[in-house]
Amino acid sequence: MTTLFYLLALVAVISTLFCITERHPVHAVVYLVTSFFSLAVIFYLLRAPLVAVFEVIIYAGAIMVLFLFSIMMSRPEVTEVELHPGIRDWWPALLLGGVFLGAVGTLIISGPLLSPETANTGDIRAFSRLLFRKYGLAVEIVSLQLLFALVGALYLGRRRQ
Repeated sequence: MTTLFYLLALVAVISTLFCITERHPVHAVVYLVTSFFSLAVIFYLLRAPLVAVFEVIIYAGAIMVLFLFSIMMSRPEVTEVELHPGIRDWWPALLLGGVFLGAVGTLIISGPLLSPETANTGDIRAFSRLLFRKYGLAVEIVSLQLLFALVGALYLGRRRQ
């Protein structure tokens, strides 16, 4: 499992670096999603399945949809080269995706990681109470920031009359 952990950590770091250095914004989002999925499996390996589920639902799901919506609303110019990508444009994504699928396949073949004796007995109700009672203001501030970002993307993406 240690090898799998380091392999997924390497995939997360490399895909994040590709996300930072990628010129095309949609490709950068795909690399970021790869990084988020790798982190979710790492959290699962660390016996934190609830955090892994949150990583997939919140970050790889909702935040990435917001990023893609913002990118599409800003209407980046598409060049002729970007319409027909070559194999050299696909190799990083194919390589990282293959390594990620191999790591997940190894995890599935090795059997259940969490046994009843070693499973984290964290209660979802207790976690949600803690989140919304102690950190409720922070959750609301973050949701307002996301709303402002969405409104800003709509404003920037609208056509000038």
